Amino acid sequence: MISQIAGNSSPLTNEQVNEVVAQSLPAAEYAGKKVLLIVPDATRTAPIGQLFKAIHTQICGSATKLDVMIALGTHHAMSEEAICERLEITIEERRDQYAEVTFHNHEWDNPDAMRNLGTIPASTIEELSGGRFEMDVPVEINKTIYDFDQVMILGPVFPHEVVGFSGGNKYLFPGISGPEVLNFFHWLGAVVTNPMIIGSKWTPVRKVVDHAGAMVDIEKTCFCMVVRPDKSLAGLFFGTPESAWDAASDLSAREHITYKERPFHTIVSCAPTMYDDLWVGGKCMYKLEPILADGGELIIYAPHITEVSFSHGDLMKQIGYHCSAYLLHHWEKFKDFPWGLLAHSGHVKGIGAVDENGNEQSRVTVTLATGIPEAMCKQINLGYVDHRTINIEDYADRENEGIFLERKAGERLYHLQQRPDWAGGTDG
Repeated sequence: MISQIAGNSSPLTNEQVNEVVAQSLPAAEYAGKKVLLIVPDATRTAPIGQLFKAIHTQICGSATKLDVMIALGTHHAMSEEAICERLEITIEERRDQYAEVTFHNHEWDNPDAMRNLGTIPASTIEELSGGRFEMDVPVEINKTIYDFDQVMILGPVFPHEVVGFSGGNKYLFPGISGPEVLNFFHWLGAVVTNPMIIGSKWTPVRKVVDHAGAMVDIEKTCFCMVVRPDKSLAGLFFGTPESAWDAASDLSAREHITYKERPFHTIVSCAPTMYDDLWVGGKCMYKLEPILADGGELIIYAPHITEVSFSHGDLMKQIGYHCSAYLLHHWEKFKDFPWGLLAHSGHVKGIGAVDENGNEQSRVTVTLATGIPEAMCKQINLGYVDHRTINIEDYADRENEGIFLERKAGERLYHLQQRPDWAGGTDG
């Protein structure tokens, strides 16, 4: 593995980044090769353009093809202009020096775009999931990758609610995968619960993701980035998807997890504009749930969000938002919905329980201060407050009162120094 880690007070320089790229990708080794670069969509903070340009400069003279595929998971497709913005190039540069680069959106909802790689058998799923499930899981991936000699993953590593830490093989599953394995391991993560998963390294979901990654019989390499809030690099790691992620997740744990002494009864969690619907804006809950006190309220402040989900809105409005215990208790009602949507539901609502009559008992209240109307918030089982009545500065600098303001939510994880049992019960 090749890596470079920044000092505490400064980010990696352009020269250091270019040096890692040059060492990792000797131009002679790419002579005649076709390479597909897998990158995240716009919902991840990262200097994707810096790395894309460095990689293009390093190998475009020897490789016969260098294309880009957006690892959408089940997010909505990106336009040509949006992809240019993600790659930090102008339309003019796109038409000139990058004209031969083809942009691909992952077609997660098109069965004809997939190749079946086989099935993870029930006995293996039982082992990987810690006995939680015993079922066959079909594995499909975007068949476009087989038009190339090498898949090169490029993306950041952050604490993640489904898998523990993002990055590595997660850019294949669910990044460019078919729905069956995606739905399965998202629901697995929800059953384990967000507070138990997020910021933990070797989770059951990571084991499933890496197992699926091993089924992809094509050469795979990976640049893992650890990114600071200003989009600068704290570290850059190159290797296999497994080795680069392994090292990057350790640095992410140091860079991206903040520990608090006590929980807060009120949290205002401000969504950045890169989260354009509640489907991705739910991260404002995931990263702060571990420090929200029992009976407390978390307000997702996002006046710019007007949709529940651009991709899955109709189904999410039918499901609503419920803790995973409630979904499991009423499984006959919910089991035929895509399990990935059920996982999202449970993650946003937070952990909870069900009483003897099957009624939901949420641990906390999640309130939307968004552009989603009050009637819709009620329909989907979330709280509502008019965002125009909120001045976020009223919540600033009040931690000693049990009030916490997170100005850019979604990527920094918060845990308690002494975690409760429902969040792992270990010291930070």
